[in-house]
Amino acid sequence: MQALVIAAHGSHLNPDASNPTYAHADTVRETGAFDEVREAFWKEEPHFREVIRTLESEEVFVVPLFISEGYFTERIIPRELRLDEFEPEQWESDGTSASQVTFEAEDVGKTIHYCGPVGTHDAMTDVIVQRAESVTSDPSVGKGVGLAVVGHGTERNENSAKAVEYHADRIRERRRFDEVEALFMDEEPEVDDVTDFFATEDIVVVPLFVADGYHTQEDIPEDVGLTEDYRLGWTVPAEVDGHRIWYAGAVGTEGLMADVILERAADAGAELGDAIERVRQITSSATESDPERTSQAGD
Repeated sequence: MQALVIAAHGSHLNPDASNPTYAHADTVRETGAFDEVREAFWKEEPHFREVIRTLESEEVFVVPLFISEGYFTERIIPRELRLDEFEPEQWESDGTSASQVTFEAEDVGKTIHYCGPVGTHDAMTDVIVQRAESVTSDPSVGKGVGLAVVGHGTERNENSAKAVEYHADRIRERRRFDEVEALFMDEEPEVDDVTDFFATEDIVVVPLFVADGYHTQEDIPEDVGLTEDYRLGWTVPAEVDGHRIWYAGAVGTEGLMADVILERAADAGAELGDAIERVRQITSSATESDPERTSQAGD
């Protein structure tokens, strides 16, 4: 038997923060690839500390639903899961290349595969692009359009910016969009000046965050100039400084994120059958049947 644990942050303040985690877990369950699929959180129940011991499966794949490698993926989650032997160096990562480390949890008789975060997996590039397709309702969006991939950024952890820059570079190499920029909230180049970085009339802004919350629903809309007060809402697209801004909201709410979770587990050796293909079909069908399902809640 094999189990999947999706490890997410959660929130005591935002009751919707865990919604993407539960939604992606349900999508994975629908494939039947795992005997057990469990959600676990740092700031909500069920908590990281208990989840492994509630499973019957002998083989467990833990996938962190986080954007970057850092404090939570390198310290908090391993500690709370009681992976005492884990050290970040075991990932042999440059900040975007963490894959997986396997441990034998003898106290519970289980093999634990601890995976890198979803946010640094190559498949996340496709989710960002699909997010742009979803918010514009245009499956061929790109020509004559600029794309801003937005992250939090922080001088305290350089890996926070690396994930954003990594995916921006990969999308730029595809030459699908006329312009692609990595922008940040707390470091240069800043998202406040988004229109300064693009010559294109249309700009799609995709925040590289797992869930919609304070930053994506309040800070970024006001910083970008979509609205003077987030409580008043905003339109999509919105006219800002002579540009048309398509604001997508958190990338982690895109249905295709379930694919990235499965890709992480597959890289660690999970037997998935056709689960990845089925998830792509499920999420594609959902988008086609309701193309506005991922539109910004403030519009």
